[in-house]
Amino acid sequence: QVQLVESGGGLVQAGGSLRLSCTASGRTSRNSAMGWFRQAPGKEREFVAAIIWIGGNTGYADSVKGRFTISKDNAKNTVYLQMNSLTPEDTAVYYCASSGPGGQYDYWGQGTQVTVSS
Repeated sequence: QVQLVESGGGLVQAGGSLRLSCTASGRTSRNSAMGWFRQAPGKEREFVAAIIWIGGNTGYADSVKGRFTISKDNAKNTVYLQMNSLTPEDTAVYYCASSGPGGQYDYWGQGTQVTVSS
């Protein structure tokens, strides 16, 4: 089992920044990658960014490239999502997830709300 706890969400004005954190505990040695996803009201959950635990390769959705940065601290089992130049379209519940060797995201956090006001 892997437990994921997100933090750092909140209310911010358009153009502002937030940093989300996700700390993993439990059987973290099985984690091959960590990802951030988001779900806005009335919309499906969508991929935001991901990072490989070993090596640190990253990937981003086109909608956040150049504005969001995913990073990690292996010693703390923590992944971060630095979000800059936020727009109201970024308003959503943000979830972190972990994937094992098979590549599927099978453990999820409880989510943290990000609200961007215009």
